[in-house]
Amino acid sequence: MAWQINSNFWRSRKVFVTGGTGFIGTYLVNELVKNGADVYCLVLEIQKESNFIKLGLDKKVSLIYGNILDFDLIRLVLDKYDIDTAFHLAAQPLVQIAIKKPSETIRTNVIGTLNLLEACRLNNVKRVLIASSDKAYGSHENLPYDESFSLHGEYPYDVSKSCTDLLAQSYAKSYGMHIGISRSANAYGGGDLNFDRIVPETIKHILFGEPILIRSNGKFKREFFYVKDAAKAYLVMGEKLEELGLKGEAFNFGTDQPVVILDLVRKIVEISGKHDTEIKILNEAKAEIKDQFLSNKKARSVLNWSPEYDLDRGLRETYEWYKDHFGK
Repeated sequence: MAWQINSNFWRSRKVFVTGGTGFIGTYLVNELVKNGADVYCLVLEIQKESNFIKLGLDKKVSLIYGNILDFDLIRLVLDKYDIDTAFHLAAQPLVQIAIKKPSETIRTNVIGTLNLLEACRLNNVKRVLIASSDKAYGSHENLPYDESFSLHGEYPYDVSKSCTDLLAQSYAKSYGMHIGISRSANAYGGGDLNFDRIVPETIKHILFGEPILIRSNGKFKREFFYVKDAAKAYLVMGEKLEELGLKGEAFNFGTDQPVVILDLVRKIVEISGKHDTEIKILNEAKAEIKDQFLSNKKARSVLNWSPEYDLDRGLRETYEWYKDHFGK
């Protein structure tokens, strides 16, 4: 990997993180703490069994309890602690929940982003990193997606991410803010306790001797991005924003290794060694695009970034995390 974290850049830097106790946020906060940043996390609630608690991060950062929809709180925090850099990961992240609760999802993801951007503008925060998603692109005939593709999400979660992305671009262009946008592939790894996601759900079924359930027809093609690489991708953007004069630039982050869902499940079964595990294809997924995967070319060339983990290595490490978590 050509790029390495610059500890000197982050040491004693005052950093605000929304969604820092979530799956990816936990790994991001852990990296920031390891590299000497003073981290302030906006927290709605923390699950006692979460990886955030397991890593002891609740004792290593300043916790601010509140909601991303509370604009006055966000602005107060940025001002009170003289925040230099903000990472915005807070969101309702689940596609199927968004189908059931579209209003709540769009309000949290869109208005929450607007609140963060406006508070950063008013407080002159030097650099802002926004979590978008590959879902922001919607469906395109040509694959892989690159950053020149239009953003036209079709389903509630996808639309919320398209809006998030466009808001970030708008603030950068209108106000000259150093804003970086991450469009990541599907993150996976230890610590993800949302068991309706394919990787943790599959591993949990294997460990408990249950049939694996695939909600789609198993033929969808997706890209899976190891969470440690995802966290470090945010850091490289943070370090490069001002240096390269990036204002509203979006970067795809992934592995350039798309995989068919059924093949992904079979790969996890192979890693587990439990080859007799039954796989059931339910074919009941709704509001999901058939194939989605990204090109990393821009991140590699502009940021000198590349992922450390390929899919096999990431899945093996992930499987071991859940084995330990469930005491199996």
